[in-house]
Amino acid sequence: MVKGLRSIVILLIIAGLFNLFLTPGRTIISFWIFTVSDVGLKNAVLMTSRMVLLIIGTSVMTLTTTPNQLTDGMEKSLGFMKKFNVPVHEISMMMSIALRFIPILIEETDKIMKAQMARGADFESGGLIKKAKNMVPLLVPLFVSAFRRANDLSFAMEARCYNGGEGRTKMRPLQYSSLDQRAYICIAIYLIVFYSAKVIL
Repeated sequence: MVKGLRSIVILLIIAGLFNLFLTPGRTIISFWIFTVSDVGLKNAVLMTSRMVLLIIGTSVMTLTTTPNQLTDGMEKSLGFMKKFNVPVHEISMMMSIALRFIPILIEETDKIMKAQMARGADFESGGLIKKAKNMVPLLVPLFVSAFRRANDLSFAMEARCYNGGEGRTKMRPLQYSSLDQRAYICIAIYLIVFYSAKVIL
C-alpha cells in the first residue's frame, strides 16, 4: 500500500506547499517572501492526508477484492435500478471487461515500445511537445491492437449467445453475512465520527 504513494509524492508536495504558503489567515511564521498562516497549515495537512488516505483506501480495495467481486458487488448493490430500466448488468460487464483489459494493454504497450525502440524510436529525449510527437508511433498501433481485441471479444461473446443479464445465474452468488453487517456498522460509525469532528473543528 505504501508503494502506491511513490507515484504521487510530487503531487503531495505541490498540494501541501500551495496550501501552506498561498492560503491567507493569521500569520504563524514569516520568512523572505513566504508566509505560513494557521489556515494554510491546517489546509495543507488536511489536503495531503486526504490524498494519502484516498490512495491507501484504493490500494486496500484492489489488493483484497478481485475484479469479479467488484463487478458482482456493484451489480448487486445497483440492482434496484433495474426497475427504472437501467442496464445494470451491462454496466457491470463493461466495468469487468475494462478492468481485465488494463493489464493486457499495459503488456501490449510495453511490447510496442520495445519494438519501436529497437527500430530507433526515442521516447525520452526532447521537450514536452517532442515527447508527445514521439508517442504517435506508440499510440497508433496500441489503438489498433485494442480495437482488434475488442472486436475479437465481441465475436466470442456472440458465438456464445450472450444476450445480456436477463435470466442469467452466477457460479458464485454473493450472500450477505454477519461480517458484512459488522462492516456496515463500522462504516456508519466512521462517517458519524468524521462528520461530527468536521462540525466541531
